[in-house]
Amino acid sequence: MPPQTGIRRKIWTVYVLQVAAISLATILGVYAAATVLEDVLIKRALAGEAEFYWQRLAHDPSAPVPVTNNMTGYLVRDAAERTRLPDLLRALAPGYHRIQRDGAVWPVWVSDGAAGRLYLVFNQEQVGRLAFLFGFMPLIAVLLLIYVTTWLTYRASRRAISPVIALARAVREWDPKHPDLAALDPRHLSSDPDGDVETLARALHGFATRIEEFVEREQNFTRDASHELRSPLTVIKVAADVLAEEELAPFSQRAVERIRRAVRDMEAMIEAFLLLARESDTGLPQEDFRANDAVREEVERAQPLLEGKPVTLRLVEQAAFGLHAPPKVFAAMVGNLIRNACLYTEAGEVEVTVGADFVRVRDSGIGMSEDELRQAFQPYFRGNRSARGGYGVGLSLVRRLSERFGWPVEMQSTLGAGTTATIRFPQARAV
Repeated sequence: MPPQTGIRRKIWTVYVLQVAAISLATILGVYAAATVLEDVLIKRALAGEAEFYWQRLAHDPSAPVPVTNNMTGYLVRDAAERTRLPDLLRALAPGYHRIQRDGAVWPVWVSDGAAGRLYLVFNQEQVGRLAFLFGFMPLIAVLLLIYVTTWLTYRASRRAISPVIALARAVREWDPKHPDLAALDPRHLSSDPDGDVETLARALHGFATRIEEFVEREQNFTRDASHELRSPLTVIKVAADVLAEEELAPFSQRAVERIRRAVRDMEAMIEAFLLLARESDTGLPQEDFRANDAVREEVERAQPLLEGKPVTLRLVEQAAFGLHAPPKVFAAMVGNLIRNACLYTEAGEVEVTVGADFVRVRDSGIGMSEDELRQAFQPYFRGNRSARGGYGVGLSLVRRLSERFGWPVEMQSTLGAGTTATIRFPQARAV
């Protein structure tokens, strides 16, 4: 979900919930007011009217029963007058009642006095009119006021956050590889920003400028390092190959072989470092390649590492698969695992297996304890029992490349029995 849509939806949800809560509270308040209206304006009014009539009748026995526009009274003195009473009123005991009459509810107050029993019936139409005037009209007015105020507040809130949403969109779409600093310029926002938003925009603009400078420095460093580091290594490699063809003393020959191994290790390490120096895999050329061929090449490159050791390095191809990815990344990961296995294996076998979607490197070396296995992928960590140590960065590079390209790497090890490392490739396809 785009950030601007999410923010606006959240604001809209908040205001809808607010309107619903206020409306419910208002309706409950009006209902309570209507209940009070019936109790105060009708029930108590009828009781007061009955009490007033009894007092008046005590001073004037000929006083007529109350008959007004809103109320009708009946006074029953004997059985004959009771027969003239409406049927709905005859069974009512003293007190307040609500009866059904002509399809409506009528409030009735019944009270006894010295002269007989008094019935006061309130006009239902007047009750409805009072309820409408004192209940529904205020309710409608209050709800309209709430809705209009809330809508205006929502509109104002949207206008207030529009510059922030514009900034969020610009930051989301901004590409450090092809920076467009004008998109983060406060003057190019979709609406007029206030002081705080303008300050944020200027800060983001400055931050983007620094990122652009950093990316440029990184590109320059990667380009220069690639040339300046590889050139002397090439010279050393060629010189070591020339020396290896000469007739040298055994000690000198071993020294030359160590130089050649160190150069190969340094080439692989520099290649991996340069790969990691790229901002993302989008900066690396991708192509279709056969994984088996790349693994076979890395196995051949690692053979010289085992010279002078009783270790067999062999390749087992259970299946074949291809990838569309940077071949150098694949070679760096597999090559580091193979060289690491050769480095820590003094006798026995190093087996490289290619499956349908994985490459597994198993050795019969010294293995690792559980504590060492947990730290194996940490930078500059090296096992303590190897007679020939590396620089402690090979497995760290493998893990970083694994996380970047989505190729999970797993490792199992048994102390004194060997280590098995597996790289899985979810994007693998049969070839």
